[in-house]
Amino acid sequence: MIMAAQENLLSLDLLDQLISFDTTASTITTSDQSNLPLIEFVQDYLGQLGVQSTLTYDQSRRKANLFATIGPSDQPGVILSGHTDVVSVQDQNWTVDPFSVTERDGRLYGRGTADMKGFIATILAFSRIFLERDIKIPVHYALSYDEEIGALGVPLLIEDMKERVALPIACIVGEPSYMRVVTAHKGKIVCRAEFRGKEAHTGVPHIGANAIEAAGKTIAYISDMGRQFRDEGPYDKDFEAPIYTTVQVCIVEGGIAVNTVPNFASFDFDIRYLPCQDPYQILGDIRGFMEESTLPELRKISTETSVEVIVYPGAAIALDTPEDDMIALLAKGLTGENEVRKVGFGTEAGYFQQAGIPTVVCGPGHVDQAHQPDEFVELEQVALCEQFFHRLTDCL
Repeated sequence: MIMAAQENLLSLDLLDQLISFDTTASTITTSDQSNLPLIEFVQDYLGQLGVQSTLTYDQSRRKANLFATIGPSDQPGVILSGHTDVVSVQDQNWTVDPFSVTERDGRLYGRGTADMKGFIATILAFSRIFLERDIKIPVHYALSYDEEIGALGVPLLIEDMKERVALPIACIVGEPSYMRVVTAHKGKIVCRAEFRGKEAHTGVPHIGANAIEAAGKTIAYISDMGRQFRDEGPYDKDFEAPIYTTVQVCIVEGGIAVNTVPNFASFDFDIRYLPCQDPYQILGDIRGFMEESTLPELRKISTETSVEVIVYPGAAIALDTPEDDMIALLAKGLTGENEVRKVGFGTEAGYFQQAGIPTVVCGPGHVDQAHQPDEFVELEQVALCEQFFHRLTDCL
C-alpha cells in the first residue's frame, strides 16, 4: 500500500488498484492472464463519471481494448494511449509483492508501475478534471491488450475508433520516457526460419541432408548482415545507441540424437530497424540467401527438403514524427523540454502514426526499469506527469 506518498498527487490510489490486477501477457499459456478484470474496473470507474466506453475483444474474448471519449466526439481530439498488459514476474527475484504497490525512498515498486500503469492511472485521475473543465477538444482514452507480445490489440482498437470519432489530430503514448518527448523509435519484426532436411545415420552422413548445417549457414549470413549494418549503416545519430538497424538470432532448435543427421532445425530472430529502412526488404535478402544458397545443398540429397521463413503475428511499427510537428511542439511545451529523443524500444505509437495520427511518446518512469524485478517509478516522475496533464488541460 501507498502510505506516505505526496498528498497532492491525484493518481496514487488508482495506481495501487491497477497494479493489483495481474495482466501478464505471455505466449506461454500458463503465464498468460486475462486483462478483463482491469478493463472492467476502468469501464466502471469511467461509467460512474458518466463516460461511456467501448470494448473490442480478442478472438477468445479473454482480453479487450477499451476506448472512451471525454468531450465532443465529432471534433478532432487527442488520444492518450497505454497498454494494460505487463510482462511476467516468473523466475525474477522480487523483494516486494509485484502486484501491490510498495512505497520506499521516493519510489513506487510493483509490476507495471513504470511500464505503464503509472501513465494509465494518471490519465484516469484526470478524467474528473477534463469533465469539470468542459473541454472543447475531446480527449480519447485508448487502452490496449497484448502490447508486450506484439501489439496485438491496438490495430483492432484503431479500426473501431475510426468508426466512432473524428480522426484525432494527435496521440500521446505514455510509455516510460522519463517524461521526455520521444518523436521516433525503431520498429521490430520477429521471424522464424525453418529447415527440413533428410535424416540418416551419422555413419553414412552422405545420404542425409543436415538441417542444422543449413540453419548454421544462414545464421552466419544474418550475423554478417548485422555486422554490416554496424560498420556501414545506414545510421541515425540522433538515436540512442545503437544508431543502426540490428538483426539478432535468439533461439535455435534442432536435432534428436548425436548419431542422427538432423532432418529439422529452426531459429527465431528479430529485426529492429530504423524508420528509414524497410524490414521486409531485409527479410527478403535473408529469404533470398536461403533459397539460393542453403536450399540447393539440401535438394542435392532430396527433393522433399525445404526452407521457410515465418513472420510472427504482431510487430512494432517504427515511429518517425517530424520534430516541428504540432504534437511534438506541444509536448515539448508541456514538459518544458527543448529537445526530442529517438529511442531503440518499440511502442504502439507507430500504429497510430500509420493511421494518419501524429504521435509522440511521453510517460513517467525510465525504460531501464521496464521488465525488471523490483520495477519502480519515482514519485517525482508521477508528479511531472500530473503537471503535464494540468498544462494539457489548459490547452483543451
